Amino acid sequence: MEKAKEEIDMQIGKDGYIRESDISKLVYLQAIVKETLRLYPPAPLSSPRVFIENCILGGYHIKKGTRLMHNLWKIHRDPSVWSDPLEFKPERFLTTHQHVDLIGRHFELLPFGSGRRMCAGMSLGLNVLHFTLANMLHSFDISNPSTDPVDMTEFFGFTNTRATPLEVLVKPRLSPNRYQAL
Repeated sequence: MEKAKEEIDMQIGKDGYIRESDISKLVYLQAIVKETLRLYPPAPLSSPRVFIENCILGGYHIKKGTRLMHNLWKIHRDPSVWSDPLEFKPERFLTTHQHVDLIGRHFELLPFGSGRRMCAGMSLGLNVLHFTLANMLHSFDISNPSTDPVDMTEFFGFTNTRATPLEVLVKPRLSPNRYQAL
């Protein structure tokens, strides 16, 4: 979080306002979003696909009409692709996996699916996510009220949700006049 705040302060400044066009300059923030979606895809299983012809896939004979659901949660944690796959390391998207994007061209990261059936709201969702996160980190200091680590246990279902509520302390980090309505 501190690295993202430093990047925001360097690119935007504490007196500036974040604009949508600024997001492209916030590469570490984008890496945080990618890493979060890698570890916690919105839907751990992709939408079903149907084979339109008999084929062989990975040495398996697949019959026409077979339904396939990709386990994105497992793909995103594959140790043959990701070093320390269970660790939160946004830096991997600035180094070893900098070529990987979220739009379905790289099959090691598919939080919104791929191809013609990928999530139609992906572009809007990513824009809102980047912009909201950038503004939250720019405007507030967020901390854990407890000395215990944040419990990131998931409730596994159709969509990924936290098993326990997130409790945080939020305090302003900018001068008071920055929070007054325009």
